[in-house]
Amino acid sequence: MAESDTPIPRKLLPDEIHRAVRPGTALLRLQTTHSREGVLDGAWWPRSRDVATELPALIQALTTHLGPVTRVGLDTDAWEGVPTRVVVDDRVVRLDSFPVGDDTVLITRGDNDHFALLVVPPDTTPDTARDVMARAVDAGNVTHAAEILIATLPEPASGHEKSA
Repeated sequence: MAESDTPIPRKLLPDEIHRAVRPGTALLRLQTTHSREGVLDGAWWPRSRDVATELPALIQALTTHLGPVTRVGLDTDAWEGVPTRVVVDDRVVRLDSFPVGDDTVLITRGDNDHFALLVVPPDTTPDTARDVMARAVDAGNVTHAAEILIATLPEPASGHEKSA
C-alpha cells in the first residue's frame, strides 16, 4: 500500500487550540463574506450559568473580532439571573429572551447581522467540550447545536428508572 493510500485521520482542531480550550473559552469561525453557509458561527464554553459573570468576557472577545455587539439573545430559563442589559466597556448590550434553548446564544452586531454560537454546558469534560466546539466551528457544519450536543455529550446519570 502506497503511503498516499493510507487514510489520514481528520483533526477537527489544531493541537494548540485543543490545549487552549478550557471553560470560559469561545471559538469563532468568522467569514468575511456576506453569505455564511454554516448553521453555527462558533461555540462558547461558559464556566457557569451565571449570565452576569460569564457574558461580559464573551462580549469583549466578540467585540474584538466583530465590532460592537448590540444584543445577545438567549433562553432565560437556561441561565441564572438574566438582566435586560449588561454594560461592557462602557457600552450597553441588550439581552433578549428567545426560546432558542440553552444550547444557543444569538449575537447581534449592528442592526441585522446575527451570529449563532453553540453553548457547551459548563460541566462538560474538556475532551468532550473540545469535540463539541470543533464540530460547531467546522465550516461545512449543517448540524444544529442541540443535535451536536445530543450526539456528543454522554447520557446524564439518572436516579430514576423507567419501568417497562
